[in-house]
Amino acid sequence: MTNSRRDVLRAAGLAAAVVGSAGTGWAQAAVRDPYAAVDPDMVDDLRLLVPMEPSTATLERFRHRPAVRLAHPAPRSPVSALPLATVMVPGLPGQPPVRTVQFDGAPGRRDRAAIVWLHGGGYVAGAAGIPVALREAAQAHGWLVVAVDYRLAPEARLPASLADNEAALRWVVAQADALGVDRRRIAVGGASAGGGHAAMLALAARDRSIPLAYQVLIYPMLDDRTGSSRAARPGTGDFVWTAASNCFGWSALLGVPAGSAGVPARAVPGRRDDLRGLPPAFIGVGTLDLFLDEDIAYAGRLAANGVAVDLAVVPGAFHAFDNAAPMARASRAFTARWITDLAAALG
Repeated sequence: MTNSRRDVLRAAGLAAAVVGSAGTGWAQAAVRDPYAAVDPDMVDDLRLLVPMEPSTATLERFRHRPAVRLAHPAPRSPVSALPLATVMVPGLPGQPPVRTVQFDGAPGRRDRAAIVWLHGGGYVAGAAGIPVALREAAQAHGWLVVAVDYRLAPEARLPASLADNEAALRWVVAQADALGVDRRRIAVGGASAGGGHAAMLALAARDRSIPLAYQVLIYPMLDDRTGSSRAARPGTGDFVWTAASNCFGWSALLGVPAGSAGVPARAVPGRRDDLRGLPPAFIGVGTLDLFLDEDIAYAGRLAANGVAVDLAVVPGAFHAFDNAAPMARASRAFTARWITDLAAALG
């Protein structure tokens, strides 16, 4: 595969397909309102999605411009003004050092929990960051949050990004005494591709006997077959992250076409059969999200393998709805639910 990241982004579009095609004519609008199934609280925000222009987009524009202009922005939290520390941690043997961004909710506190957080971006974009809601919870409970700036595809394919994430987790475990972290209270989490990476990391931790207390998988990107060898459910994937985007993201990460026979099954959480021994999980997804079926299926397989799971399916919600429409009632309830689950799991 010779595509650059710019090629991947350009081909994928990384925009709301329906938003980009809406308004093409009165007759089309009369036949189908593209927003009819969307939670009414989220429609105004969704209408303001800014499509990328694939012919002129560059990596830097994609990484640093906001994806949406919020119609109903959340009030600015005092915690958002607190500094984040940049910490380089050792890579795994033979791998480069890994950049992390960290938020310490209670410097000097002992016996507290830690969360390794992984960012989204379709496996091909994005950078380490920590959601404001997680920072607020970390401050309230004294947690340490370590966000990982893992290497991106297609320049770095699996297992490079997994190695970076595992290196960050191993650093937290190795430095637990110095950090004041209780090794029994370490969780992993992330949203979208970050949720996929968190699922991969939880599997790797289990296979390498690294104990984890919890995993937070927010509309996680779990299965390369969605939208490639397996058609997406009608009505899903129309907004924000499409089947075409998914094919490109997974192909870039794996180095082989998504959904093909060449995909190593152990690399993809949605293809793994044995999920025994994984930590309890939160999985959340909207009914309009491309990942709806794969996320529900993964939650079901976790439960069938004896893993406790809280599955939150949000009616009328599209991919990344909680970021695009943070003040919608469903978004606030969704965020409160996974934060509450995480706090309970970490004691």
